Amino acid sequence: MKILIYRIFLKIHSFCQTFTNKAILEVCKFRGMKVGKSFNMPGKVSFGTEPFLIEIGDNVNIADGVKFVNHGGTTTLLRKLPGYEDARIFGRIKIGNNCTIGLNCVINHDVQIGDNSILGANSVLSQSMPNNTVFVGNPAQFLCTIEDYGDIVLKNNAVYPRELEKNKKKLDQYIKENLPYKFKKAKKIR
Repeated sequence: MKILIYRIFLKIHSFCQTFTNKAILEVCKFRGMKVGKSFNMPGKVSFGTEPFLIEIGDNVNIADGVKFVNHGGTTTLLRKLPGYEDARIFGRIKIGNNCTIGLNCVINHDVQIGDNSILGANSVLSQSMPNNTVFVGNPAQFLCTIEDYGDIVLKNNAVYPRELEKNKKKLDQYIKENLPYKFKKAKKIR
């Protein structure tokens, strides 16, 4: 009985979170943010105080905790100093088509993410990313091309009968029982 109550609570929580995310997105679009087709935002994303400076292409996935910074709050201090009263920082952010932004990333103003690109989890992006690239880190830097990343993923591919993807319960059970216990080794810092 206890697990049923928890499951009901989690369903309600999930519904509220989905509704809140949809509301945030619609308000930002109303304020001028441009969003392409097939946009996926399963978690909470902060589009900053000027969403009208953000443009998002088609088929973009943005994970939970991502923050868009389209102006610099540091100018509040500068404006108190003589000669800097007019200091202001505003900038646009543009995300191309077929992009994925990982969990908890920060995307600063004046950057563009090219088509078919990935920004790895917990990255802080303060420079533009060319098309077909993977950037990671703080500050985010070039890691590899999208093709190189695809080769790495295929090399370490999780093998299971693809027809199981039609049934989430069976897929989960198969993975639980058959996924090998292999872990990445520690690497020496260069």
